[in-house]
Amino acid sequence: MMNDDDDSNPPLMATYKHLLDSHPRRLDADDRTTTTDDDHSRRCVLPVIDLQHGEDQCREAIVRAASEWGFFQVTNHGVPQALLDELHEAQVAVFRRPFQRKVREPLLDFSPESYRWGTPAAMRLEQLSWSEAYHIPMTTCTPPATSSGDETRLVIEEVSTAMSELAQQLAGILVADLRGDEEDVVSRCTRSTCFLRLNRYPPCGAASGAFGLCPHTDSDFLTILHQDGVGGLQLRKGGRWLAVEPNPGALIVNVGDLLQAWSNDRYRSVEHRVMAGAASERFSVAFFLCPAYDTLIRPRSSTAGGGDRPPRYKSFTFGEYRNQIREDVRLTGRKLGLQRFRIQGGGGGPL
Repeated sequence: MMNDDDDSNPPLMATYKHLLDSHPRRLDADDRTTTTDDDHSRRCVLPVIDLQHGEDQCREAIVRAASEWGFFQVTNHGVPQALLDELHEAQVAVFRRPFQRKVREPLLDFSPESYRWGTPAAMRLEQLSWSEAYHIPMTTCTPPATSSGDETRLVIEEVSTAMSELAQQLAGILVADLRGDEEDVVSRCTRSTCFLRLNRYPPCGAASGAFGLCPHTDSDFLTILHQDGVGGLQLRKGGRWLAVEPNPGALIVNVGDLLQAWSNDRYRSVEHRVMAGAASERFSVAFFLCPAYDTLIRPRSSTAGGGDRPPRYKSFTFGEYRNQIREDVRLTGRKLGLQRFRIQGGGGGPL
């Protein structure tokens, strides 16, 4: 069990012990994703796409994976492995700082609010994320002249820039497969609207277990994820939770809510979660491709499938979507997401 006495750890056990103690059984007791090391029936290997293959072959594979899985992996993606390794080392050092220092002193000159841990509003164990993170808007990543030699800041900048370029490339491929004469939403995803998040999931040895990250869908357009080899990421497919086999040599890409709505359900924003390990900590870094808040999300028709289909969602702006999520969480304790904007009788349903 994680020891809160380690001065670098957030006091998760002390703060949320009442939630852990009140839960009658393991959170994943019905999922059978972690029965035994030899049981692979609930594990999956995401589609792997080598971006150095032919352009047409890559485009077809990306569109198919985004439609069937909502998740896929890419190799030869243009983000150097040495750079990712350097960021991992810097990330570990950042989270090893004393907890009180992380709370009181901002990382570099990022906002003090960029450091987050646990879930302050959690009323049930299912609402708790057993994690700590730095949420870094890309507008703050550019190294100021006074700290140009800071290696941590520079590696964050380099990784965020490389992941941004990759996300723009992949999103461009997916959007190109949709009809619509309006402004391309990818052009509204700029440096001032996207962000990077550094994650650490401490071990949790409580009998109930804990979500490192609660089940959710991403509210952005597209997410790029780099994770270590520890494992813990799971996605929901076919009504069951599947554990994603770690592949540190690839980056994971997943579709967000905005792209699902924009594509009129052609692409899938899939529910996923992270399970906290009983003994091992886990690190990951995620880049979120987000448009400006006034960007209009209007369902497009697909160039495939032999004909148009009616819109399944009302048009909405990204700002309206974010505000609705906040209000739903405040009132119900959970994100309701795209179902709030689905047109009644417009077809489809939960993916």
